[in-house]
Amino acid sequence: MPAVMAKYPGLACNGVAVGINCLPIVKKNLYRSRYKFSPYICVVNDINLNVMANTLYQTKSTVTGGRNGKVQSEDGVLNLELRIPKEMGGPGGSYTNPEQLFSAGYAACFDSALNFVAAQQKIKLTGTRVTATVGLEKADPGFKLTAALDVAIMGIPRDQAQKLLETAHQVCPYSNALRNNVDVKLTLLEEEY
Repeated sequence: MPAVMAKYPGLACNGVAVGINCLPIVKKNLYRSRYKFSPYICVVNDINLNVMANTLYQTKSTVTGGRNGKVQSEDGVLNLELRIPKEMGGPGGSYTNPEQLFSAGYAACFDSALNFVAAQQKIKLTGTRVTATVGLEKADPGFKLTAALDVAIMGIPRDQAQKLLETAHQVCPYSNALRNNVDVKLTLLEEEY
């Protein structure tokens, strides 16, 4: 028995004994399997082998033709033509682009994070609204994204709304994905109070 197996008896991921950097997890055995799973996250070379057990949802979209092509989700619900905007030298028109799609996803996700945090803290809101602005800039090398969120939180005092905004920014998966890579400007709108 390897030393790590002696240290963490019963440790197995997908039936394979592993055990480099094994960490306890909060939710044990998130799915049933014919294999015995330990209540540990097993990390080998910084790869989380238990990642699928923690995945709440995933989807796929396929693009053909790049920025002047077509995007379709695996279920066909999203089925759009893409064009480069006129501001970038493209044809523009009544088509979407990656920045529009990203801004829509970020706004929806952040608004959900606001309401999730409010519910967790038992704060009653009368409404929320998030407008996400996503831009594309030249960088060295290549390009980089910029992001800004204009947020309206109704029904609570401004100082409480500001704290809620900051907490939601820590919870939102889009914000977490962008952190330390894209500076996100957060603005709590004043006219809503």
